[in-house]
Amino acid sequence: MKYFKTTLLTLTLISAILPIMFIFPGCAREQNRERPTQLRYGFTSEPRTLDPLSPGNTADGRSILFNVFEGLVKPNPDGTFMPAIAESWTIDPAFLIYTFTLREGVRFHDGSIVTAEDVKFSLDTAIANEFIGLNRINEVLIYGENQIKIILNSPDPYFLPFLTVGIIQAGNTNRERVVIGTGPFFIESYTTQRELVLRRFDYYWQRFLDPPREIPSLEKVTIVFFANFEAMMTSLRGGNIDGANLTGAYVAQLNQRDFYAFHNNSSAVQVLALNNARAPFDDVRVRRAISYGIDVQEIINAAFFGSGSHSGSPVIPGLTEYFESNLGYVHNPQRALEYLAQAGFYGGNQISFEIAAPSNYGMHVDTAQVITNQLNRIGIQATIRLVDWSTWLSDIHRDRNYQATVISIDSRVVSARSFLSRYHSENSSNFINFASEDFDRVYASMLTETDSSVRNQLYREAQKIIAGEAASVFIQDIVHYVVLRRGAFGGVLNYPLYVVDFASIYGIGN
Repeated sequence: MKYFKTTLLTLTLISAILPIMFIFPGCAREQNRERPTQLRYGFTSEPRTLDPLSPGNTADGRSILFNVFEGLVKPNPDGTFMPAIAESWTIDPAFLIYTFTLREGVRFHDGSIVTAEDVKFSLDTAIANEFIGLNRINEVLIYGENQIKIILNSPDPYFLPFLTVGIIQAGNTNRERVVIGTGPFFIESYTTQRELVLRRFDYYWQRFLDPPREIPSLEKVTIVFFANFEAMMTSLRGGNIDGANLTGAYVAQLNQRDFYAFHNNSSAVQVLALNNARAPFDDVRVRRAISYGIDVQEIINAAFFGSGSHSGSPVIPGLTEYFESNLGYVHNPQRALEYLAQAGFYGGNQISFEIAAPSNYGMHVDTAQVITNQLNRIGIQATIRLVDWSTWLSDIHRDRNYQATVISIDSRVVSARSFLSRYHSENSSNFINFASEDFDRVYASMLTETDSSVRNQLYREAQKIIAGEAASVFIQDIVHYVVLRRGAFGGVLNYPLYVVDFASIYGIGN
């Protein structure tokens, strides 16, 4: 356990055995009894790290830190980017030099002012930690007191999305304990396997714009962690939490008189991930047979009450400029059997394999159950092994010790390139062990192509290669819902990114 105490200008380590605790003077206000200012929200997984410059976080962890840290720019709900730590920027015609003018007076959560040195330290650290998209930075230079020049070693016209990486204080090498950003909330406390408390940062820079923006409205957000969706649903019905992210199957179990369900996409691709380096999936014919044997619409109907956005691609449909829609394998059991026969599996020689499903994500377990039933119809014996989240992260994602798994793959930034980068043969996040010289060649070309129309064609070609090789079964961008207690809370923004923006949520009365 960890514990911290913050004053306006100092951060002092109190004890290494208690939860992380931050106190910022002036944040606690008398509650308006007619409008809730505190929200209790459920999550089914915890952050793997509180360090925004560590690339190994969970999707839920990044969602939480979205509210605590900001980059030079931050995403808008429409997929564009707004100024954040930087108030403006210019890009040279060759796409080699990006110059940012920093916003004056932006404060860290301990009250100190953000400087160019902080920005340079943050970017240099992210580069050293091999953040996606930053490996082409040649040098980060400070110009005067409030300008940063980022010089690339090759042209990159699509570089801006990667500059949402969180800015921290220069010299902070103890980022798991010293958790200080510039976002609308700061972390007041964190008790593992229990809860994490976000407190409104009253000196957040958007509150001092002209005209000012009352962001965030909520004074406090308590994120409560649950072992699974069933436990979270019990707490939601019982009034112990006020909201959660739920799929259609769970929303249907709630009394609509008690809750609002705001439509939201997960902005992640749900996949039946196939380990391309393990038998039987080292044979593309078997992978294609699996792809033809799975009926995505039946999965959506059975496990998600008909709500889903069929993908067929490793890129989410919401990135419409780059998404290739004509990729999905149309359910065709006969074609599946033909590919199985070509691979030598016919008659009494049948395929059997195991699907590892993370037990804390009921939607993935439900999906795995539908898939096993579908594959059984074409003579494939698939079984399900439930694993806890820590086991999934270590055994499957890190050690790649599995045959197949159902999971959703998200992107750290609003970028089609980020989704596709996972399939490069040398990417450490390529846990399905996909290897294609054609894909690597196209991917390298897309990184330097300055013509946007040609670059978009390369994005689509890369998706076609992945689909043609049946790298995995790309199911859907899961439609989920931000569920909030009716008559108490509103204001939900939907991003092409897996985040919950608590700064957008406000109380509307009891």
